[in-house]
Amino acid sequence: MNAQQARNAIGRYGEDLAARRLTGAGMTVLERNWRCGRSGEIDIVARDGDTVVLCEVKTRRGGCYEHPMAAVTPRKAQRLRDLAERWIQTHGGTPPGGVRIDLVGVLLPDRGAPLVEHARGVA
Repeated sequence: MNAQQARNAIGRYGEDLAARRLTGAGMTVLERNWRCGRSGEIDIVARDGDTVVLCEVKTRRGGCYEHPMAAVTPRKAQRLRDLAERWIQTHGGTPPGGVRIDLVGVLLPDRGAPLVEHARGVA
């Protein structure tokens, strides 16, 4: 397995953990890895009551210099808002409860269980 395949596998594992966290919190996962041309991808689209949640997942290995929750820069937040707008346009407009952008950070320590943090309304 090359480095890119290893990163992709870690990312998929983090998204699986994130989806489990969201469903455990009572949300329904609607889509995973929704793509919008060259604009990018939304990792998880979920429903929280009548609110649609667009969720960015950041997974990091233990010992990594940057905490996963620090990965959403102002530029990344704007890109997520733009993707949210595209998602709304292609799925029939704003849902009754609106749209929220969440972040799930997954930290994979060298030993022990993964740490999964969910932050609501980050962008």
